[in-house]
Amino acid sequence: MSGAVPSWADRWLDSFLEAQAAELDAAENTRLAYGRDLIDWAQWLEKRGTDFQTAARADVEDYLVDCDTAGLAQSTRARRLSAIKQLYRFAYEEGWREDNPAIQIKGPGRKKSLPKTLSVEQVDQLLGAAQTSARTQSDRLRNTCLMELLYATGMRVSELVSLPVSAVRGDPRMILVRGKGDKERMVPLSPAARDALAVWVDTRDALDEAARKKGAAPSKFLFPSRGKSGHMTRHRFYLLIKELAVAGGVDPSEVTPHTLRHAFATHLLAGGADLRAIQTMLGHADISTTEIYTHVLDERLKELVLDKHPLAGPEDS
Repeated sequence: MSGAVPSWADRWLDSFLEAQAAELDAAENTRLAYGRDLIDWAQWLEKRGTDFQTAARADVEDYLVDCDTAGLAQSTRARRLSAIKQLYRFAYEEGWREDNPAIQIKGPGRKKSLPKTLSVEQVDQLLGAAQTSARTQSDRLRNTCLMELLYATGMRVSELVSLPVSAVRGDPRMILVRGKGDKERMVPLSPAARDALAVWVDTRDALDEAARKKGAAPSKFLFPSRGKSGHMTRHRFYLLIKELAVAGGVDPSEVTPHTLRHAFATHLLAGGADLRAIQTMLGHADISTTEIYTHVLDERLKELVLDKHPLAGPEDS
């Protein structure tokens, strides 16, 4: 790879790689590989007279042909396509583009990995840790509300931490979530989430009132923070759930905001929920994105049969 990174690519790459670290727990080597691949893609687009914003499906296809012609290994071409797809999925969710030009393009045979998820028992351990592990009572109530809301709704972490308090007042049974690209959807709340929410709102209001008496401006967010954004950042939430994993006896490498989102969808599907309903609650524009959870469930069922069925193991001789 040679040449400078086009200036128009900086904002996209910085935001995308930051989100990969904060929301998906991407390892540093993975992010570095994505960064290199996307810089190469940006430089290729620059030579073609286009950019991330205007690139079309034909550009992606032509780029992959050029990679093949250059003799790049199948695994390298598959990784580059994966990086491009992930970039445009992120751009779509951020509202930077209204489409993903790479979504229908099939890779060169690389096996697609299923999303990681958590068992019901692991989620219970995380919820238990949220209720007991923080230093102060208000932090424990906040953490419990965060975890109950995330598991009850499958919200993206950016949607969760930026919720306005006005959206949850009045003991709602459903809340309006404003997703990436300003798309709105209604999501129902479980009884446990409603209970945790009611207790936290009362606590949060008392803390907000005490802060106002000391001259602080009132906060419009459900999870306020003194930082620049005014609410808990997604990076802080990422660190928080790692702390809860350790406290709850769950391997922290298995826990990210996104695995909790996956757990929400997988557990709903296992319980008989309609795929279209799950699509709506997750805010997926395309049902094919939601269908990945049927494959996750299939794999879990296979593991269950292979591990637990009385005839699954070899007979003793």
